[in-house]
Amino acid sequence: MTRLLRHLAPRTLRGRLSLVALTTAALLMAVLTAAFNIVLDRHLRHQVDAELGSRADAVATTVDTSGPRVRVLETVNDRLLDANVWIYSGTRLLEKPRATAAERTLTEAAARLAVRGDGGCTTVRAGHPQAVRLCARSRAGSSGTATVVTAVDLAPYRNSAAAVLLGSLALDAVMLACTYALTRLAVGRALRPVRTMTDQATEWSAAGSDERFGAAHHPAELASLGASLDTLLDRIRTVLGHERQLTGELSHELRTPLTRIIIELDWWRARPRSAAETRATHEVIADAAQAMRTICDTLLDDARAEARTAATAVPGATAVEPVLCRLVDRLGAPEQVRAVVDTAGPELAAGVRPALLERIVDPLLTNAVRYARSTVTVSARPVPGGVRISVTDDGPGVPEAFVGDLFQPGRRADPEDGHDGAGLGLPLARRLARGVGGEVSHDRAYTSGARFLADLPAG
Repeated sequence: MTRLLRHLAPRTLRGRLSLVALTTAALLMAVLTAAFNIVLDRHLRHQVDAELGSRADAVATTVDTSGPRVRVLETVNDRLLDANVWIYSGTRLLEKPRATAAERTLTEAAARLAVRGDGGCTTVRAGHPQAVRLCARSRAGSSGTATVVTAVDLAPYRNSAAAVLLGSLALDAVMLACTYALTRLAVGRALRPVRTMTDQATEWSAAGSDERFGAAHHPAELASLGASLDTLLDRIRTVLGHERQLTGELSHELRTPLTRIIIELDWWRARPRSAAETRATHEVIADAAQAMRTICDTLLDDARAEARTAATAVPGATAVEPVLCRLVDRLGAPEQVRAVVDTAGPELAAGVRPALLERIVDPLLTNAVRYARSTVTVSARPVPGGVRISVTDDGPGVPEAFVGDLFQPGRRADPEDGHDGAGLGLPLARRLARGVGGEVSHDRAYTSGARFLADLPAG
């Protein structure tokens, strides 16, 4: 039964609200209709009793109780007054209406009223479905008490009550239909802004739009809904931004090892190679492939950690000097550029994973080698609460006009300088460093080239 009701229930909010309004209106109208007809029935009965009382009083004026015995006086309107009238002297019947099919039933009911002597009224069924109302009036005198009982057929009154009931039911049906239609119309108009907001939210979320609903010029409920949708759109935009950022970072970081693989393959296919040369090529390709795998793992782990709003690093320490030496060894610097590693000792450790340390320092080192004239120096030393890694080159330095955009993704000081950079290395290094509580910055005080500083927590 419950499953059937669920199946029959409207699917839309407008339909459900309309059904609730219709049910409420139906219950209210049923109560009002019942109350109205009860009141009407009592009013009609009161009218009938008042009419019977008036007739009984009129007939009582024709009864003489002043003599030695009760007697009925003859009048001009005797026939009209005697219609449906019983006159008793005590319990003795003095006069009754002309014989009818229901005479016995009515006479017995009139006799009971006369015996009661309290001037009451009663309703008698004198043949189906006829109902007759009888009322008694008593008049006392020296010769005894005379009781006049009058009767009236209730059919006209009950027909009127039935007509009123049918009319009220028809009016209720019209009112319910109008209520349902008006409720659907009103709810539809009230929900139209919600439907519009939903469509706009779907469109904006798909396009990553900057448009937002805001709370101005909206009712309180829609303002609350708009704020919730704005929050959802902001989250969707953040997710899309992270996806684009991850794609750009992967493209940027994978470009160097892919270039190495392509160069090695082109060199190997240029002419027949010996077995030793082939093995060397395989080793270079394997090393580049491993580097690509490490890059992917590092960036994906960092993206997952951001999604969980957890720290990128795990508890532990990484020796700084071996990582820096490994980066310099596989850097592939031009012959005119010399890379030097200068650390405070092999015991210096940073509180990040080795792969993450590589991903932070590698963009700084790659940029330094790209723009250096002759020397690149990588140094590391302890600072209060952490480790500072400095990457210095003797190149032209960072143009003053570009310093403010240095860490903006996709920005390059000179896109036509012949380098294939995408402008994502430095923003990636800073974002990864900040993810573990560190920082990557540009030393503007250094004027003999460029110097970038990576501050990381101590291991």
